[in-house]
Amino acid sequence: MQTDSVNNAATKQIITQVLNAWTAENKKVTDFFSKYADEVYMQEIAEGRNRAIYLLGHLVAVNDALLPLMGFGERLYPELEQPFLRSADRTTEDSYTVADLKQKWQEVNDLLSTHFTKLEPADWLDRHMSVSPEDFAKEPHRNRLNVILGRTNHQASHMGQLNLLHKHALAD
Repeated sequence: MQTDSVNNAATKQIITQVLNAWTAENKKVTDFFSKYADEVYMQEIAEGRNRAIYLLGHLVAVNDALLPLMGFGERLYPELEQPFLRSADRTTEDSYTVADLKQKWQEVNDLLSTHFTKLEPADWLDRHMSVSPEDFAKEPHRNRLNVILGRTNHQASHMGQLNLLHKHALAD
């Protein structure tokens, strides 16, 4: 029985570490979009690349899509899917301001955090909603915790891109 308690403690520790990484990446994005005047975020990250505002909208839309994927309910902002997940930057009309997207970013992440704190370790290791119970039985790695690992890496990748704008903004 001691092995079960050790395994349970280790599982909780790993989940905590993953969630801490998730929270840290969210904070980096939030901090980045609080550094400069809004017009700076309208610039391309590098010549011919996405603008920072587009990446913020993209990150909001991706995190918003976590709500149904994790079984927490419907998206708050399904209207963000088309301009930020299905379309490239500058191919649709700019309908959102930096302030709008920052508010949506905060609301989505606050709601996700509320749901995350309610999950038990077994819930984290359960399937996400895009995998059937039959497929999950064959592929148990397709769980909620693995989704958060992937999304954390996704955010970190985009922060790397956003840091290019940071260097550009400092040079101006």
